[in-house]
Amino acid sequence: MERSSFRYFFPLSVRYNEVDAQGIVFNAHYLTWYDMAVSAYIRAAGWDNRAEIKASGADFHVVRALVEYKVGIGHDEELAIGVRTTRIGNSSIAFQPAIFHANGETLLASGEIIWVWTDQASKRPIPVPDRLRDLLTHFDAG
Repeated sequence: MERSSFRYFFPLSVRYNEVDAQGIVFNAHYLTWYDMAVSAYIRAAGWDNRAEIKASGADFHVVRALVEYKVGIGHDEELAIGVRTTRIGNSSIAFQPAIFHANGETLLASGEIIWVWTDQASKRPIPVPDRLRDLLTHFDAG
């Protein structure tokens, strides 16, 4: 996976409390970082999730979260988390996050996050809004 495959990057600095006794980032923090990066990515694409939740009564539920660790990451490292959309289904969106050093090409970790657009009253999947589909398609295309 190449850094050049990503148009959007979320900057992150590793905090002391994210590092374990081995001196590397504790594994659970990667999912928090992925959530932060994907949320920032859809905002950068032009989607206001809070407003959409209020207007539609729908929201996303995470149904899959995968982390692949490649290289240990330590305290105070400056990172860039690339995010792209890999698939938009009827009710789901698959995102691929990938972590690089802020100014580096080496892949440190990657993963997959799948969100399902869900009616909050029934807790059932509903179709991804066409507006969001269009926003993500155009955002990734550049």
